[in-house]
Amino acid sequence: MPDDRAPASSVDRARTPLLTLITQESLDEDYRHVADQRAAARASGAESEESSGTSRRSHWIAAAVVAAFGVLVTVAAVQTSASSGINAANRNSLLEQMSAKREDAAGLQRRIVRLREQLVTLQSAYERASDDQQAVDNRVERLAALTGFGAVSGPGVVITVDDAPDGEAVRAEDLATLVNGLWAAGAEAISINGKRLTARSAIFNTGAAINLNGSPPLSPPYAVSAIGDTRTLEADLLDTTSGLRFNNLVDVLGFPVKRQNVDDLTLPAATLRRPRHAVEGTAEQNRINHGKETAP
Repeated sequence: MPDDRAPASSVDRARTPLLTLITQESLDEDYRHVADQRAAARASGAESEESSGTSRRSHWIAAAVVAAFGVLVTVAAVQTSASSGINAANRNSLLEQMSAKREDAAGLQRRIVRLREQLVTLQSAYERASDDQQAVDNRVERLAALTGFGAVSGPGVVITVDDAPDGEAVRAEDLATLVNGLWAAGAEAISINGKRLTARSAIFNTGAAINLNGSPPLSPPYAVSAIGDTRTLEADLLDTTSGLRFNNLVDVLGFPVKRQNVDDLTLPAATLRRPRHAVEGTAEQNRINHGKETAP
């Protein structure tokens, strides 16, 4: 049986879907094969009923194989298309996640920059506060050393005075005269028997005992330690009025005196006692605070 269908042009073949093209070409080959067998049978006159049935079975088997193949190809194409869609969706999801992560990273980077700027500002403020604190501490130390409420050390002299051998006792005013002479000679800090003198110190007699900054009383010998220039302190003491008066007392009353230069003296800090009666402010303010202001 001749094949009356004309072959498709190259343009139609290029435009035909792949599955359709495969199916058509497979069926065309089967039809051509069957037609050739029938033509050969008629020409020889030997075609029988059995061969005809066999040809028909062969035709249907071939058609079934081709159809099964087409189904397989179709299923594969559908699965490929579905997989392609899933892959595209996954790709879009990954791109969205990457974009979101980039935005998060950019936000964190901006926050890091802000925090670094705040850290620099706080560091500068901390350094200024530290400098201010150091300045305050230095000032407190200087004031404590000057007022006697801070321990100090340095070179100086120690002048030890004892009662006279004939029984004449050293009195508070005698020690006060020596102390005033040392202050005038340039002493920076003074103590008597380890008790530091301050702006509030008072040397006075209670009976025969000498008191300084309260109890317990001092007992002889009295070691007066003064921090200052060891090269000039003793000489300058003799040039002061109080220093000359003290030397006259020593000569007249016969007090034993020992003088010694010391390269490193350490004077303790005085105990700070709070005022019992004094209050802060001026007299005018205190009268107002206590309700003693009178109308004119």
